[in-house]
Amino acid sequence: AGIGKRVALDLARRNARTILACRSRERGQAAVEEIRAATGNPAVLLRLVDTSSLASVRAFAQAVLREEKRLDVLVNNAGLTGLPFTITPEGLEKTFATNYLGPFLLTNLLLG
Repeated sequence: AGIGKRVALDLARRNARTILACRSRERGQAAVEEIRAATGNPAVLLRLVDTSSLASVRAFAQAVLREEKRLDVLVNNAGLTGLPFTITPEGLEKTFATNYLGPFLLTNLLLG
């Protein structure tokens, strides 16, 4: 939803192979189908990642590096706000992990 979906829609309209990295399979798949229908671009894909989990970020990055020939643009748009204080299984504060640590790790893992 929001900015991330708008960016993905614009990239797909430009005929870019577009990967939506989402936490929710259901919401992500709905967005993929909506973007494909709006753009006629079949190369809009869903990949699951939870940026609050560094293990999930690492698995996602490994899959992207294995499956994709190249990566031209990365848009980090994950964000949480207003949640009660929560610690992730990895011992990190969830909002900080989701909004900062996960995207930072992802960016660094995907650099060539």
